Parts: sequence; C-alpha cells; structure tokens
Amino acid sequence: MALHNVLSRRRPKGERSKKPPMFSPLDRSNISWFWNRYLKSKTPWLFLVLGMITIQGLVYQQFLSLTEDGLRVIFESGAVSDLVRVCGIVFFLFTTRALMSYLIPRLSVSLASDAVMKMRRDLIDHLMTLDLAFFERTQSGDIILRLVNQSQALSQFVGQATVNAVRDAATILIVSGYLVYKSPVLFLTALIILPTILLLLQHVSAAIKHIQSTAENAMGAYMTGIDEMSSGMRTVKIAGQEPVERARLVKATKEIRSISIRLQAAQALVMPAIDMMAAFVYVLVIGGGGYMVLSGEYGLDGAGIIAYLLGLALIFDPARTLAGFFAKLQANLILLDGIRSLYRETPIITDAPDAHDNFDRAGDIKLEDVRFSYDADHPLFDGLSMKFEGGKVSAIVGATGSGKTTVLSLLTRLYNVDEGSVSIGGTPINTLKIKALRSSFSVVAQDIVIFNSSLKDNIRYVRPDATDEEVRAAAEAAEIIDLMDARGDKPLGPKGSQLSGGQKQRIAIARAFLRGSPILLLDEATSALDQKTEDKVKRALNRLSKGKTTLIVAHRLSAITHADWIYVLDAGQVVEQGTHEDLLAQQGLYAGMYGAQKQSYG
Repeated sequence: MALHNVLSRRRPKGERSKKPPMFSPLDRSNISWFWNRYLKSKTPWLFLVLGMITIQGLVYQQFLSLTEDGLRVIFESGAVSDLVRVCGIVFFLFTTRALMSYLIPRLSVSLASDAVMKMRRDLIDHLMTLDLAFFERTQSGDIILRLVNQSQALSQFVGQATVNAVRDAATILIVSGYLVYKSPVLFLTALIILPTILLLLQHVSAAIKHIQSTAENAMGAYMTGIDEMSSGMRTVKIAGQEPVERARLVKATKEIRSISIRLQAAQALVMPAIDMMAAFVYVLVIGGGGYMVLSGEYGLDGAGIIAYLLGLALIFDPARTLAGFFAKLQANLILLDGIRSLYRETPIITDAPDAHDNFDRAGDIKLEDVRFSYDADHPLFDGLSMKFEGGKVSAIVGATGSGKTTVLSLLTRLYNVDEGSVSIGGTPINTLKIKALRSSFSVVAQDIVIFNSSLKDNIRYVRPDATDEEVRAAAEAAEIIDLMDARGDKPLGPKGSQLSGGQKQRIAIARAFLRGSPILLLDEATSALDQKTEDKVKRALNRLSKGKTTLIVAHRLSAITHADWIYVLDAGQVVEQGTHEDLLAQQGLYAGMYGAQKQSYG
C-alpha cells in the first residue's frame, strides 16, 4: 500500500496501470554513449577490475566449502590439525579479499574520475561552440548543475556504486553456482522470489526517474537563485530586500527537501521488501532443508544445511545492495541524460563549408533589407538598411528596445539575420570565418566582464600572448596606468567589485587598445558615469577611435554629437538620419530627445 501511494502520488491516473520498461530507448542510448565515448578505451583496466572482483566472489565460495569441511571436522572426525588447516586457509582467503577490497576502489575511482574529467572537458568545449542565444535562454544554475553536481555524482556512481554492484553480482553468481551444485531443489525454491523482485524494481523505477527529474530542475533553479542573489546583493542591500531574498531561497530549500524525502521514500521501499522476501525464502529452505536432512535420502547432512543457509546469507546481503543499486541507477540515468542534453544543443551560427577570412576590414559596413526577430511572431527589424562608412564615426540612438544593441549583435554574427544581408567591404559576413570576422572588432560595452585577477591580467585577457610592455602601453592610452601600478598583482574582487564604473570602462578601453582591431564598437560606453569620469573616458575613446571604423550606440546624445553620421531608431525602423546639426534642424525625434536631455543636465 505504501509503495502504491508513493508511486501514484505524481503519476497521472491513466498512466498508473502502465509499466514502463526499466531502461527506455533513451536510457540505453545514453549508456551506450557514455560507454563508447569514455569507458570503452579503458577496457583492459576494466577487465583487471573484473578479475579482482571475481577473486572476491571465489573467496566466498571457498569459504562456504571450507566451512562445511570444518563443521564436519567438528561433528565427525574431531582432528584438531584439520581444523587448524581449515582456519588457516580461511584466514588467507579473507586476507586476499581484503587486499582486493583495497585495490578495486582505488583503481575504479581513478578510472571513473578520468572518464568524467574527459566528459567535463568535452562539455566545456561544446559549450564554447554554442550560440549566444543558448546562454541567454538557459539559467546559469542549470549549466553549473550539469558541469559540477551532476558530473560529480555520476563519477561517484560509476566509480563506486557500479563497481560494488558488479562485485555483488559476481558474488551472487559464484555462490549461487555452488548452492546449485549442493542442492538444485533447494536453490529453485529460493528462486521463487526472483520474479517478485524484478516486478518491484520495474514498478519503482518510473517513480524514481520522475522524482529525480523534478529534483534536478528544482536544484538548477535554486542555484540560479543563489547566483542572482549574490550578483545583485548591492541592489538587495540598498533596497532593504534581504527578507524577500531570504524567503525566496528558503522556499526553494524547502521544496528541495520535500523532493529529496519523496525520492528517498521511493528508494527505501526496495530494501524492506527484499528483506521480507528473504525471510520467506529462509523459512522454505530451513523447513525443506531440514526435512531433506532428516530423511537422509537427499545427500545432505547437518554441516551441509548449515553451510547452505550461510550461503543464502552471503547471497541475500549483496542481493539487497544490488537491488538498491538498480533503484539508484534510475536516478543516475536522469543525471546522465541531463548531462548529455547539453550535447543536443547545437550551434546555428557556424562557418559555411566554403568560408574564407579575406575581406576589406576598413571597408563600409552595410545592412541591406534586414529582417530579424527574437520571436518569430514579432519581428524587430523588417527591411532595415544602414550604412557605416569605413574609417568614420557612426552612431545609433533611440529609445530602449528600439534595436540599437541588436544591430551590433548582427554585425558580429552573435545572431544571424532572417532575411537580407550584412556585409563588410562588400563581403557578406556569412561567407567569412567567424573567428576572422570577430577578430576585426573591438568592443567597449556598458556591462564589462571583469575577472577576479590582477588588473594587468584583465587587460591581457583579449590577447594572452601580449607582452608586459604592450599591456602597459594600452593601460597608458586608457588612462588607467596609475591604478594598475598601485594595485600590482592584487585581484580586483568577484566581477570587479573593488572597481568603480569608470575604472571598469577604462579596462575595457585598454583591452580595445591592446586588441588593435580595425572596427570599434562602443555600446553605451559612457553611460551611468559622472561628468568628470565621462570626460576621462571620452578622451581615451577619442584616441582609440582614430583611424578606425567606429560605431557608437548611445542613449546619452552628448556622447555622439561629433559623429560623422547618426541613425535614429524607433521600434526597429530608421526614422531619421544625418549629422548632429542636420538632425537638430529637422526638429524631429532626435531634436526632441536632445533638448529633453540637455534640459535634464541643467
């Protein structure tokens, strides 16, 4: 009844009568993938582990035989020397088993850890190939969960639980063979519970898979919540929202606890059920075996039946743990599928078969009749055309959501256009190698990625092979050399927490100087800065943009008055274009925005 309640609690009524297979086609595919990719090459070592496991099983078989001999010595011959010999051999056998018990986990954990390390490496390599769209729609907690928690749990399961299960299976097979040899009738009596065990495991497996899948989703959301809380702690503190964050995370914690309890409840049903079945078998064997000994017609004596019962004890203990393994296996199949699911994500933005890397990096950049949408039902651009002249400064302005930053994303092929074309120097960018295309751009954005390392290392990030002299020259050009000298090798804190906004912007500018790309993209590079800091940043940007094709995306219009050409976007359409003076003279949207901002600056 308890089993039915646990299983039916989360399953629809129509599915309760169905008995899904213990291993679905997807499970078999995932197991085959993991074996062929990460374990098959270790086959010789796995055979060595299997050999040591076989030795452990043979120890138990020999122990039973020697125990029977020892009992006969006690009950019949009474020779002390024979008893000493039996005891000595038993001690040697268990010493051998102890040695195997030390060597097997050492080797198996090493093999499993190496396999999972390679799997993580491949996952990281695969993640680096995925499009920006994947990371924008996927919670960071889900990625961390698969790379860290699920991979580590899988490593422990393969290296420990699976090896122990193989050992238990070998023990069951070897000892069972001995028991069949001693009395086939009694052994067939013991097998009466086997179909019941298989039905139990099949019944439990579906519930465990469903609960484990729910648990993984909850854990991923929990990790994402922690990341959001940690990243936004400044806002949390200023807004006084600590109670809200605490309640949100505690609620998630309680949900995880509830799911964990349900998972353990489903798994825990296996062991006591098998214990009850074992008790039933023991009663049958004791009753039937006792009758066979008393009748004297079946070749069994007192020593034989005692050894037989001991053999059953040696079988049922590993049988219990083996059944528990199959219950845990269902949960780990969910982990394996979660890890492999990352491989089902494939990049859309890839090099064309005939892609090349030769193009005029100093040429004009054009968008012609571009159609693009994040949502197929709501296109952002429909027939958008723009031209950014090579070697000149162009700007895009407009309200939030008008598509300014998306234009930069299309130029760098972070997204592909749905229709139309984007070209540089007359060469469509979808015919270029992605690496060659993106190496042509230097970007200074509002949101700067700062790593918890030295300021020098943060500048060098865009060119790891740069010399100290080149890094220093870039820092001088970005007017951040004094801070770099003052901090030395001190880390900048998580996400650059020890820096001001202006300092972060100047690190980004120093990176652009060091990269030295011919096309410069400035995405809200001076937003949210005070006037004094903005002046410093502007000076550095002016030096940086000399001789480069520069494209500025800005909300603050004072940052783009010097541009050679300005586009005004509204709801994905170019509504005005021209120089700063031309646009003011038109008395349109740009003039209104400029006047309102100038008035607000006072």
